[in-house]
Amino acid sequence: MAHAIHKVGIIGAGQMGNGIAHVCALANFKVLLNDIAPERIKEGLATINGNMARQVSKKIIREEDRQAALARIGAAETLEELGDCDIVIEAATEKEEIKRRIFTDLCPTLKPDAILATNTSSISITRLAAATDRPERFIGIHFMNPVPLMELVELIRGIATGDQTFEASKSFVTKLGKHVAVAEDFPAFIVNRILLPMINEAIYTLYEGVGNVEAIDTAMKLGAHHPMGPLELADFIGLDTCLSVMQVLHEGLADSKYRPCPLLVKYVEAGWLGRKTKRGFYDYRGEKPVPTR
Repeated sequence: MAHAIHKVGIIGAGQMGNGIAHVCALANFKVLLNDIAPERIKEGLATINGNMARQVSKKIIREEDRQAALARIGAAETLEELGDCDIVIEAATEKEEIKRRIFTDLCPTLKPDAILATNTSSISITRLAAATDRPERFIGIHFMNPVPLMELVELIRGIATGDQTFEASKSFVTKLGKHVAVAEDFPAFIVNRILLPMINEAIYTLYEGVGNVEAIDTAMKLGAHHPMGPLELADFIGLDTCLSVMQVLHEGLADSKYRPCPLLVKYVEAGWLGRKTKRGFYDYRGEKPVPTR
């Protein structure tokens, strides 16, 4: 008998966390949103409200759906408040030590049969599960960004993940209206294992002077029909996230083809992380983005 999920806890109210809360609330789940900083929860709720209003104006959802969904989302300022959730999804920063610390603090507050999931885009599910008191109830549920728009969710079992946990998670993701791709627990799973080396290669192409920012992005948009150029996409994802995924690939698979481009490292060291810091491969401080190289 698969575990029934009614109430969802989400840790991290940033771009991914508030997106996950958004789709869960619209799919009739009760949602509690937690973050280390209470003001981030407020910002997350405001973002959800704005994004749902946009869906109403585009006639994707009705105004009454938006109001009902917003009423299903509450703020949880402490991890203890997530104690009666059926599933808790961690969507914190892509740093293993931060995620492990969250699980250590969270596990004692969870009910015994609660499922614990991580939205990690690259870190070993087996290794994260080992930091919890419930490896058989631990799973990777990797949503794509932006969550309300992207149809895919990667489901990743750790070595200890039980069948019931997998089936319950699969049925939960399907109820969100998402399509499931099952990935094995290898560094960066499917999407990022293919996507991030492509972005890294685009940065090498820039670094080696094969083309400038504009030429590279135009080439991939018009020459390969990508909706966004790879450098524009890197800025959207966050250059720090791109770098951490490449580091996970490089360390986890020990293959030189995954070596992060030195230019990517330099941008991250400069604090130019893309859209969120207003500068990356493009400068976003003016009316329209201007290439920085």
